[in-house]
Amino acid sequence: MVWFGRGKPQVVPTSDALPGRLEPLPVPAAHAVFTDRQLRPPFPSGCRTATFGLGCFWGAERLFWRTPGVWTTAVGYSGGTTPNPTYEEVCSGRTGHAEVVLVVFDPASLPFQELLRVFWEGHDPTQGMRQGADIGTQYRSMVLYADEGQRITAEASAAVYQRALNEAGRGTITTELAPLGEFYYAEDYHQQYLSDAKNPYGYCGLGGTGVSCPVGLKLAEQ
Repeated sequence: MVWFGRGKPQVVPTSDALPGRLEPLPVPAAHAVFTDRQLRPPFPSGCRTATFGLGCFWGAERLFWRTPGVWTTAVGYSGGTTPNPTYEEVCSGRTGHAEVVLVVFDPASLPFQELLRVFWEGHDPTQGMRQGADIGTQYRSMVLYADEGQRITAEASAAVYQRALNEAGRGTITTELAPLGEFYYAEDYHQQYLSDAKNPYGYCGLGGTGVSCPVGLKLAEQ
């Protein structure tokens, strides 16, 4: 079930969200690509986390684990109401969550603004509640910031990228910038779904706008 308003999907009201469950879903002990690294904290000293929604999380996660300076990644659900949701519940549109990627990175070699560049260029942030043929609130574009520095940097980066989109004659960014609430790990089979160990020829519908995001900005978050 997808919630619609004026013909477009809308995030389900909290009062109508599914109840969920108390127990979290099981999480694999190790990353399928970085096999000596875990998906859950504790993470190495000096590493930080960032959380992004940019459509189907299969291809989105691969995009980030291929980025130099990323220590580990995991897929999950965030931005909604239902505690510990399942994939089927998220796809129903009745949890309010988006499919997201948790990125653990070393800011000494990979500044947050560079992760934002990967985010902006890796999908089309102007499409609202969809990415390409994937339609629904779970596919919406999101930056879920972990602290004030990430918020400031994300807002500035969005403004810069909007100018680049305007110059290219593209649309208006619909990306939701919000504080990170609860991140719920997705089911085991979704983690690193497009890795060689699982589905090297699996589906990925991600596609960017073809517009580059300016980098090297003097922003608050480094």
